[in-house]
Amino acid sequence: MPELPEVETTVRGLAKFLDGARIERVTLNRPDLRRPFPDDLVQVMTGATITSLSRRAKYGLLHLDREQSVIFHLGMSGRWRIDPDEPDKHDHMVVETANNRFALCDPRRFGSVDMVATGQLDAWGPFASLGPEPLGPDLTPAYLKAALKGKVQNIKLCLLDQRIVAGLGNIYVCEALWRSGIRPTKRGGTVTRAQFERLVPAIKDVLTASIRDGGSSLRDYAAPDGELGYFATRFDVYGREGEPCHNDDGGMIKRIVQGGRSTWYCPVCQK
Repeated sequence: MPELPEVETTVRGLAKFLDGARIERVTLNRPDLRRPFPDDLVQVMTGATITSLSRRAKYGLLHLDREQSVIFHLGMSGRWRIDPDEPDKHDHMVVETANNRFALCDPRRFGSVDMVATGQLDAWGPFASLGPEPLGPDLTPAYLKAALKGKVQNIKLCLLDQRIVAGLGNIYVCEALWRSGIRPTKRGGTVTRAQFERLVPAIKDVLTASIRDGGSSLRDYAAPDGELGYFATRFDVYGREGEPCHNDDGGMIKRIVQGGRSTWYCPVCQK
């Protein structure tokens, strides 16, 4: 599933072409993805100018000059294609400007497209309970220490809770916990201030590095221009079960299951 860096890469890729562009035509090739397209989506988007693009958690947003914002989620297999040479049967939404054609391709149809009044975005259901952005100034060691106070749930699942931190996913939580030397099975409420002081920079660093590298090319993920991200070649623990720890501490990467998701960690250097 595309995670925060992949969504950020997608938004930045689209912004190169769509920021300030006028939408000439919108075509829906089916009535729904995970849920139906908004009834007035085509009417509102057609003729509108995209004033800016942004990301919230794992959602991308196109802000229109009509005080409406189009929100897309890539689900498990969704991606935007720019100026595709040939139509694809999984191109469910097509947006055309004077210079380009953009197709939202989603073979498994777990993605979604919504439209919300721009002034009401913070109150929109999926956004209303989200925690702070991991790359923003509100994610601090003090915030995490307070948010996880008394938590008996393990730190891995605490970090995946979107109410605590918005947008963190399995890959980057595993990587950040390794970088900060914290065992993923440790109870959230027992993580020390010193460990949070290492964890927060690790979260920001691993996300920033992945965005710089264009995300992770897992399965069929690619940026809008078709270029594959290569952060996957830099994983320290994710998917490396049975391989030596990159800290050269003699540890071998172990895989366990937490909350139905695989977790990879080093039992030697992560305490």
